[in-house]
Amino acid sequence: MSNSIARTPKPPYFAVLFSSLRTEKDQGYGDMADRMLELAVEQPGYLGVESARTPGGLGITVSYWSSEEAIAQWRSNAEHRVAQELGRRVWYSDFHLRVARVERAHGTMGSS
Repeated sequence: MSNSIARTPKPPYFAVLFSSLRTEKDQGYGDMADRMLELAVEQPGYLGVESARTPGGLGITVSYWSSEEAIAQWRSNAEHRVAQELGRRVWYSDFHLRVARVERAHGTMGSS
């Protein structure tokens, strides 16, 4: 989980919004989430991430990317594809993924 607000560049850029409901099965979820963050940071076009989860299991992760091509490359990463399949079969009872183009952004401390 992210403990800070992502510092993104001036728009336009893209946001991938992943909303999920967890099952009660952990089965390596935390380790895989840590590994996915390590991999994402290494991906060309990765800009940052924000993530939160309620005690009831609702999670929202927003990752930021420079382009749709960068998102497509991340989606097709071999280790990420393994995590996606485990998510479908083991970790999530429901999930939704949305992709949006960020046109405007503003905040404090020069974040955008």
